Amino acid sequence: MRKITLSNGETVEVECLSCAITSGLIEPDGGVVIETDYFHAHQDVAYPIKGLIILASKRHIKCFDELNDEEKMDYINLLSKIRKAQRDVLGIEYVYYFYNEDTTHHFHTWMVPRYEWMYDFGRSVESVRPVLLHARNEMNNKEDMQEMIWAIKALTKELIGNNK
Repeated sequence: MRKITLSNGETVEVECLSCAITSGLIEPDGGVVIETDYFHAHQDVAYPIKGLIILASKRHIKCFDELNDEEKMDYINLLSKIRKAQRDVLGIEYVYYFYNEDTTHHFHTWMVPRYEWMYDFGRSVESVRPVLLHARNEMNNKEDMQEMIWAIKALTKELIGNNK
């Protein structure tokens, strides 16, 4: 079991965070952004940055090459749809994508938006960790959380509307 600190400061103990979220054991702030048979997209539960989306496989795998052909197609289509919604709805111009195979939980991709305030921490990938920690420690107030929830709802509305 691992202890995970959520963006609201609450601590949860889980074996696999992604399994707990995709199965509904843990409800991410704002709920599900979009879901398919193979993937679940939600606001990152640890870092309250509006539009920071996690796209997680529902199947417990660790590596990209473990995706079957249907999952690969679903993954790239969802990634593209979410990215377009981030741009169209939230005005996010740039996104950093992260996926790693040595994670303690299963296959997921972080879609980390870049906002102007983040450039105070630098412009490279090295700036992302300090940005995330700043968000967790300084942006978990009521106003920032309301803005994040608004963004989740706006993305969800855009994605569900485009899915019809």
